[in-house]
Amino acid sequence: MPLFTRSAPAAPAETSTTTHNSQGILPSHNQTTTTTSASPKRSSTLFSRRRSPSPPPVRHSTTHNLLHRREDASISAARERVMNAEKSERDADRALMQARDAVKEAREHVRKLEIEAKEEARLAKIKSDQARSLGKRGKMLGRRHTL
Repeated sequence: MPLFTRSAPAAPAETSTTTHNSQGILPSHNQTTTTTSASPKRSSTLFSRRRSPSPPPVRHSTTHNLLHRREDASISAARERVMNAEKSERDADRALMQARDAVKEAREHVRKLEIEAKEEARLAKIKSDQARSLGKRGKMLGRRHTL
């Protein structure tokens, strides 16, 4: 078969004939059923998938059946309570982490305020010293010229 063909050769049709005798004794009342089955013509290429005319049947595994079987109401209630407790724990952990982050941010803000206050105090001291020295110089003015 060549690599790049558009259609596969057609499979021969199978025919089966079954003869049923309705009463088993009389040959004149035979019923004949003819069944013809031919495989659907499929087209396949090197890069395409085979497409069947109908979707494949859905198969349920035994694991699926074991997980989705009917269970007792008390078990279902207990499972629900455990799941709610787990969710509550996750929410509490998330809230704790947010609270810790808020505390870190508050401490950092306080530390920055302290640094800023120290710097402002240093600048205020410098300004005070400069004002005092100017005041001393201002007092010296006019002493020589007293009237």
